[in-house]
Amino acid sequence: MKALTWQGRRSVSVEEVPDPVIQEPTDAIVKITSTAICGSDLHLYEVLGPYMTKGDIIGHEPMGIVEEVGSAVTNLKVGDRVVIPFNIACGTCVMCRMDLQSQCETTQVRERGTGARLFGYSQLYGSVPGGQAEYLRVPHADYGPIVVGQELPDVRYLYLSDIVPTAWQGVKYADVPEGGILAVLGLGPVGQFAARAGIHLGYRVIGVDPVPERRAMAERHGVETLDYSKDIGDELRQMTEGRGPDSVVDAVGMEAHGSPVGAFAQKAAGFLPDAVAQKAIEKAGVDRLSALHAAIDAVRRGGTVSISGVYGGMASPMPMLTMFDKQIQLRMGQCNVKRWIDELLPLVEDRTDPLGVTDLMTHEVPLVDAPAAYEMFQKKQDDCIKVVLKP
Repeated sequence: MKALTWQGRRSVSVEEVPDPVIQEPTDAIVKITSTAICGSDLHLYEVLGPYMTKGDIIGHEPMGIVEEVGSAVTNLKVGDRVVIPFNIACGTCVMCRMDLQSQCETTQVRERGTGARLFGYSQLYGSVPGGQAEYLRVPHADYGPIVVGQELPDVRYLYLSDIVPTAWQGVKYADVPEGGILAVLGLGPVGQFAARAGIHLGYRVIGVDPVPERRAMAERHGVETLDYSKDIGDELRQMTEGRGPDSVVDAVGMEAHGSPVGAFAQKAAGFLPDAVAQKAIEKAGVDRLSALHAAIDAVRRGGTVSISGVYGGMASPMPMLTMFDKQIQLRMGQCNVKRWIDELLPLVEDRTDPLGVTDLMTHEVPLVDAPAAYEMFQKKQDDCIKVVLKP
């Protein structure tokens, strides 16, 4: 089959690789019909190369048709149309029963001290072959896949694999009071859906992003927007009676603009031997923290900062005096996709499309064109906000 493979920093290519096969009775094989490029994939493309091996198949936002099921899989049949959550969970362990599927005790990557295995996401999360491919082996298919209808187009369902539940969890974790004010930093795909979720839930939403096309997209859904600036905290306070928003979602993560020290550390780590670079990433402050520090500055006293953007450093400096003095709550973590599906599936199937899932994709390209699409997405060229690949 054809699959997109990691070849090095800022280098991916489509290669012929062996077709996946059933390895465990709980496996399924899915023929991929649509698979998206996620902002988190850019971390592999740019920063987390020391945890990658040449030839790794990447991608974690797939959906498709069930081709084959293992002998222990009773909830799926050949021909079912399914969305595949990005985290791999068993559904029966203590963490899964607590709806913390991203911490699944069966699939935790204990050798790295990290949570549940993820599709297509480096040694940190198990080096499981990903979904930017023609076929995907799905472990724990007796629990993970989400069966969806046959009538609506893929774009209605595809984002249930990651970014819609990630955004929804981010807003839920933000603990916005009824009728309150939510700021969303970063209007990439997750930020777009976080902002729209806030509007759907009845909040006043202010989105912040330096890219005009992203701000324009958010404004179509009733979001007030601001260009990102070094004084963004002051601007948000001016818009909120001097207090700041009740809650802030950081939908940016480790590659925020305006963080020269973090940018230098990330670049430097990329040129070290892998073993040394891994230690640098795990023991040093390699995150670009401007967005997170802006969220902490902007949120009102007693408010909540919810972190949906991915961070990777183990020694990133934080403004502890400000956080303590302002009595800020912090919530964060990988999304527990299955936790939110019962709430979200009716919304993506609603004919009125309240979350605007049909207004996100800016580019749909064949899988063979994925390398150029990665470069375009990473460089924010051609008004690119979301790319869907078609194997």
